Amino acid sequence: MEELTGKTIGDYRLLRPLGRGGMAHVYLAEQRSLARKIAVKVLNRELSGDRDYVDRFQQEARAAASLVHANIVQIYEVGAEDGLHYIAQEFVPGRNLGELIAAHGPMAPGVVLDVMRQVAAALAPASELGLVHRDIKPENLMLGPAGEVKVADFGLARVSQAEDTRLTRVGVTMGTPLYMSPEQVEGREVDVRSDLYSLGVTAYHLLSGGPPFSGDTALAIAVQHLQKEPEPLSIRMSTAPRSLSELIHRLLAKDPAKRPQTPQALLVELRDLARTASVEGWGDGPEDWGSIARASAALSPASGAGLDELMLQARDLERQGRDTARALRKPRLWLAIGGLLVGALLGWGLAPTTLANRAASGAEVEETVRAQLFRAKTADTPEAWRAVIERFPDEDPFYHHLAMRGLVERMFADGHFEEARPYLMNLAALGSDQEEFRLFGQAGLAVLGSRGGRGPGARDALSAFPAESLGKLEAFSPVMAQAFLDARAN
Repeated sequence: MEELTGKTIGDYRLLRPLGRGGMAHVYLAEQRSLARKIAVKVLNRELSGDRDYVDRFQQEARAAASLVHANIVQIYEVGAEDGLHYIAQEFVPGRNLGELIAAHGPMAPGVVLDVMRQVAAALAPASELGLVHRDIKPENLMLGPAGEVKVADFGLARVSQAEDTRLTRVGVTMGTPLYMSPEQVEGREVDVRSDLYSLGVTAYHLLSGGPPFSGDTALAIAVQHLQKEPEPLSIRMSTAPRSLSELIHRLLAKDPAKRPQTPQALLVELRDLARTASVEGWGDGPEDWGSIARASAALSPASGAGLDELMLQARDLERQGRDTARALRKPRLWLAIGGLLVGALLGWGLAPTTLANRAASGAEVEETVRAQLFRAKTADTPEAWRAVIERFPDEDPFYHHLAMRGLVERMFADGHFEEARPYLMNLAALGSDQEEFRLFGQAGLAVLGSRGGRGPGARDALSAFPAESLGKLEAFSPVMAQAFLDARAN
């Protein structure tokens, strides 16, 4: 493929290459209309004449663009110009976990647990849309400046119930042999449990320093996924916590039925494991999961998003009365990487004052609802969240629902529970097509009921809340899930 640096495709000026794959080249680009840095993936020209490849390339964009989540690399646009097919997507200015493990060796157990939690949170909404990533591996897990893990390259994603069988002719077993599930190796139908197997392989690699299977050829490795049990982590990594090792080995079960069945179910297990980690002293408890997740409306522009997440974490720590020294002892992913994020940590130390100033103007008027929502996310004040609803009353209700979620989480954090009631009632009354928001509202009303609120039947809602929906609530709002579990425990 010819060198495209310096050329302009659509609204994007290609600045320099970032990488290449079997299907496409990736460039750092500037989006001229918004003056921001993004990544542009350009399909290799020699493949552009192959309808199957073009269909698969465009399917990647459609699949990934439907996923809006803080732990997923965001797709902005798919287009074609002068015979070049391209995807414009979020630029994550960091390194992938494959590069980090190669440079620094095994990761601490608490860090591995945090990676698993963030990847499971990304897979949860994908699985609900019937999407299978098919290539979960360290190289496809990007580490952002704030320590957030973002799942990249849904290029192998395929709608598991897709009726268009033409696409299955193109790399039906595509994936990386080191991390492929047994069913993927055999070319059988796969679902999200295949991604969970690959997450297990990835976690095994991060914890022990190497994948469970190796060989001279791709075939030799693939056969081991089918026939050989991985070496116990207790042998390869004797210091690995037993509870973490056992969960990873269950993810590596040959039989999909013996693995956790959904990302939501895995998140519930990870929450329990985090409690154990906190007691045993090798990881954070689930009460520390909310700092990044609070901003999971995930509608922020890519430019500057990492700094905003970092500042949000800093303010959360300040509000909870934690001093910097204690925070630095936490085994968070973005701290455990060491010197790679020194500059970010310096900025983090200065963030609370800066953010306090920004919060005061959080309700300033923006031109679009998306910009207003981003301002609300960065300011995180009740006034800023209400501004999304009040200043854009005719916009898609989805934006209002996101703002209500943020507003309720802020009110809960500030102890203003009853003020949240009308917003919770609004969300709880939504239909089944808005299930996550509806569950959020129902859980919130149950929490109010447990505090002696006035809502009719609210006290019974704690026991009435469907246990099978707790994982979905955890993926959607760790903050509300924790409040619900705390209320139920009391």
